[in-house]
Formats: sequence, C-alpha cells, structure tokens
Amino acid sequence: MSGEKMDNNLGLLLKKLLKERSLSMRKLSELTDIDTATISRIINGKRKANPAHLQKIANYLQVPISELFIAAGFSIEERNTIQQSDIFMSVESIQNLLEFSNLIDSKFSIGSLEQELSNYEQYVQTEEGKENILKGFGEKIKKLASIGPFISQLKEMYEKFRLNKGTPRELAIVGSALIYFIVSVDIIPDYIFPVGFIDDAMAIQIAANLLKAE
Repeated sequence: MSGEKMDNNLGLLLKKLLKERSLSMRKLSELTDIDTATISRIINGKRKANPAHLQKIANYLQVPISELFIAAGFSIEERNTIQQSDIFMSVESIQNLLEFSNLIDSKFSIGSLEQELSNYEQYVQTEEGKENILKGFGEKIKKLASIGPFISQLKEMYEKFRLNKGTPRELAIVGSALIYFIVSVDIIPDYIFPVGFIDDAMAIQIAANLLKAE
C-alpha cells in the first residue's frame, strides 16, 4: 500500500510539472529519451521510476533531483557529519552492491579515488580549472538541493578556494575535491542514488586528511 502511495506522489508531481511547463508526456519522452509508455506508466503509478529515469527527468524539467527521489519513495538519509572510519569501512559493501547490481564495470577503491584527485590537482591550478570551480559549484549544489552530509564541508572548502585562502598546495588539494564533486563523471555516477554520493564524501575526507598533514 505504501509503495502505491509513493508512486502516486511522483505521478502527481510529474503531472503538475508537465502542466506548468506546457509539456506533454510525448514531448518529455523526446527530451529524456525515455519511452512514452514508460513515462505514462510511471505517472499513473503502474511502474516505479528508477534513478536513471529520475535523473533525466530532473535535468529536463529543471527541478532538484531530491524532489523527485522523495516523491518516488527513495529514502534520503541526512546526517550532520560522516566519520572517516564509517566511510572507509563501507568500501567493501559499496563494491559488492555495484557488482551485484551491474551498475558500473570498474572496480571501486580508495586508491582509484586518490589517483583521480591527484590528477585534478594540476588542473585546478590552471585558469580553466579555477573558472570551472567558480562557475560550476553553485550550479551543482543547486541541482542536488543540498543533499548529503558533506555539503557544509564542501561549502567551506569552496569559500576557502574562492577567497584564495591557503598555500598553493592547500588550494590544489581543496580544488581537486571540488572539481571531483562538480564533474558529471565520477567513479560512482551520482545518479546511482544514494550510493553515487559516497565517493564524493570520500574525496572530501581524503582532501581534509591531506590538509591536516600539510
């Protein structure tokens, strides 16, 4: 019974959004590349939308992805802080989930994440890298509607980077975490909700640890 209510909530929300934007289900299908019949079944509560559907719909209707996830009945757990041990202890369970669901092909590891951050350190010191952070951070935060226990820490890092507070090395570390958060292609894509945000949280923790060591 509760599942039907969740689906109906999403259907009602999508109907409202389509009406406000004068869009038909057929037009939404064209924009999102989701079959019209699938959209119809989702709106009428006959099929549960998956995270990929919701991500595409949110992009084209320009609404926070969290709004659609909540309406669809996905659980969003918000915490004020994430302890480093909690994050790193979850790596094995994250990999098991990804392998079981066949969501991504690549292996997830702390090492691969650290390498990604290292690769970004030089880029964020370029004018292009700095510009991408300054222009892209606000847009990404708005898109996520401040979901995630690491948002406050990200905002603090962004202000430090924006105001150029720190040594070149410190700003490179901060920038690498920010650009990792901003780019659409992570090791774990963001649309794999809520697991897709775990690697962003880990990236922030890794950067924070490096800053402490400086």
